[in-house]
Amino acid sequence: MTSFGGRRSLLRPTFLHLSGMAGLIGLATALVNPFLSVFVTRELAVGPVRLAVFLLLTSTAALAVSTALGWLSDVRLSRRSLLVAGSVAAACAYGLFAVLRDYEWLLAVSMTLAAVGSTVIPQLFAQARESLRDEGALAISSLRMLFSVAWVVGPPVAALLLDRAGFDGLFAVVAVVYVLTALLAVRIESATPTPRERQEPRGSVFSANVVVATLAMVALQTASTLGLLALPLLITGELHASMGTVGLTVGLAAALEIPLMPAFGALAGRIRHRWLVAGGAVAGIGYYAAVAVAEQTWLIMAAQLLSAVFVAAIMGVGISFFQDIMPNRVGSATTLYSNTSKISAMVAGPLLGIAQVWGFRSVFTVSAALCAVGLVLLVLPTASRA
Repeated sequence: MTSFGGRRSLLRPTFLHLSGMAGLIGLATALVNPFLSVFVTRELAVGPVRLAVFLLLTSTAALAVSTALGWLSDVRLSRRSLLVAGSVAAACAYGLFAVLRDYEWLLAVSMTLAAVGSTVIPQLFAQARESLRDEGALAISSLRMLFSVAWVVGPPVAALLLDRAGFDGLFAVVAVVYVLTALLAVRIESATPTPRERQEPRGSVFSANVVVATLAMVALQTASTLGLLALPLLITGELHASMGTVGLTVGLAAALEIPLMPAFGALAGRIRHRWLVAGGAVAGIGYYAAVAVAEQTWLIMAAQLLSAVFVAAIMGVGISFFQDIMPNRVGSATTLYSNTSKISAMVAGPLLGIAQVWGFRSVFTVSAALCAVGLVLLVLPTASRA
């Protein structure tokens, strides 16, 4: 059981600085991500093929760069240095996004500066794990909660900025946000592994339990991405409701996640992380099955409680779960978890297209099945070491 003294670590300046960074990074991603495809399509005047190439190459570069820097953070570089460098790189990237309107140049910026900037999120959680060892799971869940808060307010703010200042103004604001993030990162106490920890081979990415955990998380993250993409289509297309109903439903889910994130973080001090993630998978099965058969929008709204439990488990406790199975390679573990989200985004697009042949409800049936696959993988004996 976690001690009171451990909980006091959440009042340390390091956690407060990390919290500020989490809020700022969450705001930056919430401002950009929902509108990036619109920017590429409208401002660069490209078709669906070039848009797909842009998004695919950007995600692939981010995956490769974050993996390499995650490994370096465990063996050589300090996480604080990577947080500063990543924040500065992201500020430069979005500063260039504000002024450039050439497809090839912006693709190059995305594959270099923005890819380096993508390391900030996994390194933030790795830093939290090492700086706040006594309250690692609670700290990480609390930081992840701030991302949910940012996603409640970020998209409406982005819409307002686009209306008043266009994409130039939006990306300029995001660049300033990352400058502030870099200033906070400079003030964090550096926490790097000791030489003994760095030489410890335990927790290899090729070990059976790591591979099984990764496959399970890819299945769960793909289910989440599929459901998020298909929900507006189901509500407006088959249930004939408005986009306002979509916004209310998504906002309700994000609002419910906010108290559940720290609640799951507190539970993580008493229950093994693997079982909490498995419980989230069960909630995911229930949620996607309920949406697949729902005939009215109020039933979908009621089911958002299950959705919030699912997200709080896999995206809050899931980070700590990966750090547990690679205890002396925290940077690599957190990056690997982050990469499961990137991989799921690549997989979800084609699955969405295939599933639509049988209607939007079939997408949620596929998501429920993916949650079941993730649950089975989590309870396999191979995963029992996590």
